[in-house]
Amino acid sequence: MSKDVKKGVEFKVFDKWSLEGIEVQDAGLKRYICLKPIQNPHSGGRHEHHRFMKSNVNIVERLINNMMRPGKSGGMKAKATSIVKNAFEIINLKTRKNPVEVLVQAITNSSPCEDVTRVAYGGVVYPVSVDIAPQRRIDLALRHLSDGTRKTAFSNPKTVDEALADEIIYAASRDAKSFAVKKRDEMERVALASR
Repeated sequence: MSKDVKKGVEFKVFDKWSLEGIEVQDAGLKRYICLKPIQNPHSGGRHEHHRFMKSNVNIVERLINNMMRPGKSGGMKAKATSIVKNAFEIINLKTRKNPVEVLVQAITNSSPCEDVTRVAYGGVVYPVSVDIAPQRRIDLALRHLSDGTRKTAFSNPKTVDEALADEIIYAASRDAKSFAVKKRDEMERVALASR
């Protein structure tokens, strides 16, 4: 925790939503979903050159960074931040819950547990089911949430903010309308067939 938090100053995400009392239900992901108090979700890439340090970056900033993937808002951190901020407002209006808590639940519900890899044995390649590391589970969940948002908002009157809010809400309730939940179910179905 930062020195300011110890003095009694409480930082809230976007000066609105507290990170106090948010629990990660999945025990495997608890260590990798960072809920450190931050005021401005912008670390400036200080974690980039250290192995496994992205697990110390706040989960809201990691969502913002995933929204900056190549495309309409590629590399525009301010634009991606405003998209996530507006999506959080919409989530708060629709669910009457803390949007960071809804985001954590969405990540937990949309992170796949198993995947398929190829193993060559005697000149023949077999698909084999493998467990996914917790950090990769979170990476995949965030990537699928942001990809689903972009696919929903493309050629659609719905804005990116609304699409992101809907994607997070659907994933938090484990609804089949969510692109991320569909991808998780598909990956786990293929892995189950490869056991």
